[in-house]
Amino acid sequence: MGDSAVDAGMDEVQRRLMFEDECILVDENDRVVGHDTKYNCHLMEKIEAENLLHRAFSVFLFNSKYELLLQQRSATKVTFPLVWTNTCCSHPLYRESELIDQNALGVRNAAQRKLLDELGIPAEDVPVDQFTPLGRILYKAPSDGKWGEHELDYLLFIVRDVNVHPNPDEVADIKYVNREELKELLRKADAGEGGLKLSPWFRLVVDNFLFKWWDHVEKGTIQEAADMKTIHKLT
Repeated sequence: MGDSAVDAGMDEVQRRLMFEDECILVDENDRVVGHDTKYNCHLMEKIEAENLLHRAFSVFLFNSKYELLLQQRSATKVTFPLVWTNTCCSHPLYRESELIDQNALGVRNAAQRKLLDELGIPAEDVPVDQFTPLGRILYKAPSDGKWGEHELDYLLFIVRDVNVHPNPDEVADIKYVNREELKELLRKADAGEGGLKLSPWFRLVVDNFLFKWWDHVEKGTIQEAADMKTIHKLT
């Protein structure tokens, strides 16, 4: 069960999730082809050798002032520790409720579950029918020499005022940002100021979609931006 020497320092909570959670394996057209542990799905060696690709989601939650909630991943996360990213990033699991393809319902169910797990946001604050799936991206990104991501990532937007109680096993910090504050974060990350880093998937979404989609959020026309037919292969 893993490389005991390399994994000896892994946080107990993260270790349990790595081996108990079964991610959904898909092909590049997002067809389910199987399942595997979160551990195997994030080993760069396996990703490269077997072309393991798993389904994921990224939630972008805005409050009623149209500020975006960001989180800093906890120091104990196996991949991309202490990196700033969008509200919540995780995986639907290989279970009946999260395998439902119709209108991305399985992914939306998973998003509701993880917003509670990571940020303590109650399910009633984020009803499943309030998530708008806007698009899908396919990307690969190494985290360090051992770990990485190879994901087909559903991008989910939601506008809600919510109660947030971050789980320290998952989240080191949170903040709401407006557009200008996010641009300043991008500048600092690009300049390497204060060691600030952004997750690669968040940066791909920012660089390709986020600000034009933010316009739709503010106008209340977010459905007009949705394109769930295309899978954008980004690098």
